[in-house]
Amino acid sequence: MKVALVHDYLKEYGGAERVVEALHEIWPEAPLYTSFVDKEGMGAFWERFKTWDIRTSFAQKIPYFSKFASPLRFLIPWIWESFNFDEYDLIISSAGSYITKGIVTSAESVHICYCHTPPRALWGLPTASNWKNSFFGRLLVPLMMHNLRQYDYLAAQRVDYFIANSNNTLERIKKFYKLDATVIYPPVNLPETYSKKPGDYYLAVARLSREKRIDLVIEVCKKLKLPLKIVGTGIEENNLRRQAGLSASFLGKISDSELSKVYMSAKALIFTAEEEDFGIVPVEAMAHGKPVIAIRQGGVKETVVDGKTGIFFDELTSESLEGAIKKFEKMKILPEDCRKQAEKFSKARFKREIKEFVEKTYSNFK
Repeated sequence: MKVALVHDYLKEYGGAERVVEALHEIWPEAPLYTSFVDKEGMGAFWERFKTWDIRTSFAQKIPYFSKFASPLRFLIPWIWESFNFDEYDLIISSAGSYITKGIVTSAESVHICYCHTPPRALWGLPTASNWKNSFFGRLLVPLMMHNLRQYDYLAAQRVDYFIANSNNTLERIKKFYKLDATVIYPPVNLPETYSKKPGDYYLAVARLSREKRIDLVIEVCKKLKLPLKIVGTGIEENNLRRQAGLSASFLGKISDSELSKVYMSAKALIFTAEEEDFGIVPVEAMAHGKPVIAIRQGGVKETVVDGKTGIFFDELTSESLEGAIKKFEKMKILPEDCRKQAEKFSKARFKREIKEFVEKTYSNFK
């Protein structure tokens, strides 16, 4: 088979990019088609991709496009339909916010979409920014969102087979696209060893944006006088630093090896993201032998075992999180249970399941 990979964009490094890396390990000769690349935004993580055959759209030539990719979403249909995939037998798209499933493929090729989530902004899910806060947003965005929502639905009907990254995303695919999907959980890199010792601080790892609710973590840890370390950067960073004062340490964007050390010394991860699609961070924490205190929402309900590898709280309020932390302080959670649970989401398992799915569906299609 001649294979092509498609991904929203290369602007930051997170769970979706880890999926693309794993796919590229299976098909190293496959080119990666993407709307644009922001090497500066990728930082040191660009080293992972710089030798790939990456093919960008016309958007790459538009000055400062990466900084305005969100308001320029109206260009999405033209971006994906500008590519030609006629020479490929198999196209695997990694689909999140930028509607990569809008690509046009030939009748002889198979298009498999690995869906991280239907675009959150289009379907009423919590997002990084609130366009309703600006006059121009209230004036222009509703029309653009309406048109893109229609396009997203029609683009989904072009896909031959959907893979969902969680049962949570599977239900969204059924609800918004009226289509079925197969669940294959994304890959997590398991460290060779994990910590069997209790840690010294609570930890939050996230993009510092509105829907991740790191403000809530800061508020509660500050009130309870608990040590807190925060990994990540984002548009809310300055606001969060002002809120925290000297009560939390901000580590910024760090390498995988540095992050592993931070996980090893943590007492627990606090996870407060609203309606997270899958949530790779809680699995990373468990892979290091660390329990998770998480909001009972989204994909994390499929990864954390309540009372065994962590504890859930039910509302995104300071009272609910505070109660969970106090309860956690009295619990005994075994590091080996956390590690065993994380091993269910290994990269080896992901690659095996993807290859089996592709072989089966491609054979059926032909």
